[in-house]
Amino acid sequence: MNIGIVCYPTFGGSGVVATELAKGLANRGHNLHILSYARPARLDSFRTDITYHEVDLSTYPLFEYPPYDLALANMMVNLIQFEKLDILHVHYAIPHATSAYLAKQILNSRASKVPVITTLHGTDITLIGSDPTYKQVVDFSINQSDGVTAVSEYLKEETYRQFDITKEIEVIPNFIDLDRFKKSKKEHFKKAICPEGEKIVTHVSNFREVKRVPDVIEVFHHILENGVKAKLLMVGDGPDRPKAEQKCRELKMCNHVRFLGKQEQVEEVLSVSDLFLIPSGSETFGLAALEAMSCSVPVISSNIGGLPEVNIHGETGFLCELADVECMARHATQILTDEVLHSTMAAASRKRAELFEMDAIVTHYENYYEKIRSRMK
Repeated sequence: MNIGIVCYPTFGGSGVVATELAKGLANRGHNLHILSYARPARLDSFRTDITYHEVDLSTYPLFEYPPYDLALANMMVNLIQFEKLDILHVHYAIPHATSAYLAKQILNSRASKVPVITTLHGTDITLIGSDPTYKQVVDFSINQSDGVTAVSEYLKEETYRQFDITKEIEVIPNFIDLDRFKKSKKEHFKKAICPEGEKIVTHVSNFREVKRVPDVIEVFHHILENGVKAKLLMVGDGPDRPKAEQKCRELKMCNHVRFLGKQEQVEEVLSVSDLFLIPSGSETFGLAALEAMSCSVPVISSNIGGLPEVNIHGETGFLCELADVECMARHATQILTDEVLHSTMAAASRKRAELFEMDAIVTHYENYYEKIRSRMK
């Protein structure tokens, strides 16, 4: 099949999943065309079976903000026409699903047999999509899609709750490359960070407010107060990084915390980690948690959204109520000081991650593509 995939190019979950899905589909002999306003972060090597198309935004004095959705729709029209797409798969509802609808209307009957599949990832529904400014457009665009998927049962139910959706939503969870995300020997790296044998606690995110990075700092402060010798690795960057850095200074523990910025090879950091913290205020799946678990790292997370579908309480880690930093610190201390418990949870984490193995989920998407295509014949 010739498959078009539309995504955001950032380090966020939707862009990562879309790009890795493109790679998985290409490995099965499909031709992929990726559309975005910049090259996706995970599209990091040249391949003849994956073509990247940059959506060009022309500047014009009349527009304070160039209309990306229109430029994207125009690119979709060109690809459907000239690359003979069999599927157009858009990740994140805003504005991708709307642009796809517009593209099909421009092509009219010529595009009638090109299915548009929209994958909902999270904040396109729970945050942005529910904003009255966009709600009706998102509602309409989802219903006009030929197929709709969501990355978790939680997101599926939340979409039905917040919108008037008549389409059936198929749950296809996010996935993991088990060969890439696995514990590897990086003792030299760990020794450099922890010369006295300290434990390593890690957090990975885009440092947006919803990730609650100041809570990570507070939890870690409690861990130190509980007598655990440890270092905290903060991976990523974003608007709340200054708040986290300031919190470290206020608590006088900057010598125990390292801000590593964005890391392409995050699995190398996870390989030396003993515990992963994800106290998010909203998480429709929890891909960062899954990546940690695949590297045999137990997880402490908030009990919200899709996280309980990934992190199993008492088995792969622990779940705590939102903002309950004392609960998180208590369970973190328990894992870091009990070698038997840590070993058991590390093994269970990897085993749980294997349920989200990449090949199985790519097969699920392939089958779904064929299911939607057959409906339109």
